Amino acid sequence: MSPSKSFPKKILQQNQLFCNEVPSLAKTQHFINDLVNFLFPIRVDRNISLLQVEAKWEDLHHQFRELVTPFGPKLNKTGDEITIEFFEQIPAIHERLIKDADAYVVFDPAAKCREEVILCYPGYYALSIYRLSHVLYQMNVPVLSRVISEYAHAKTGIDIHPGANIGKRLFIDHGTGIVIGETTIIGNNVKIYQGVTLGALYVGKELANKKRHPTIQDNVIVYAGSTILGGETIIGHDTVVGGNSWITESVPPFSVVSHKPVVVIRDSKKYVEPINFVI
Repeated sequence: MSPSKSFPKKILQQNQLFCNEVPSLAKTQHFINDLVNFLFPIRVDRNISLLQVEAKWEDLHHQFRELVTPFGPKLNKTGDEITIEFFEQIPAIHERLIKDADAYVVFDPAAKCREEVILCYPGYYALSIYRLSHVLYQMNVPVLSRVISEYAHAKTGIDIHPGANIGKRLFIDHGTGIVIGETTIIGNNVKIYQGVTLGALYVGKELANKKRHPTIQDNVIVYAGSTILGGETIIGHDTVVGGNSWITESVPPFSVVSHKPVVVIRDSKKYVEPINFVI
């Protein structure tokens, strides 16, 4: 048999092997969409009844149980035990997410109400997915937390690793291009704007079990385009990091960090060279 004719069989065998190692991508995305919509029914139905909410709660249990049961032997737990452990934490996550939404209303002058934040803010959606995937990360459920977090990444352009530790009332404004690494620690009442990277100084497999991403303490503001790198880098509380800053060392509390580019302004009437900007 030629290699091309036997190739489909090889693909099927490989897929069967993968099925034992990773959750279904499509089923995981369907589950997390359903769960977020369950937590905030206004996203899909303004007039939902209690019977509908109760039925969806049971359906979510069923969906999740189907996803995690194959991983039970690795965790020394049954699918039912994993499901119970996860859903017992959902009420506390919901309460925290409500407080997160209220923080958006307080912090952002463009936000008129909590409902607007829930329906319209990509940063809030990414944060919601993070709060849920972080629980799965802590439970050591293989791959599932990453599948969920990468789904939010694809939808919002905001990349939050589920292993990061994020405190209360994180405010992500605009959000596109934000990267928050696995061992990042973020305190309470932190504000992060688009294009911010909280990353490692370098990529090396030997760093797998080490803290390689920065710590951002309470009440810090990190403006657009800033990069903060390194596991030993600590941004002290109540610090303001100006846009486009590059930081690889710790900053004490109550600091103001700024990047000052050289900007030249000339009279266009005296500028003899043709203006030809290329983007």
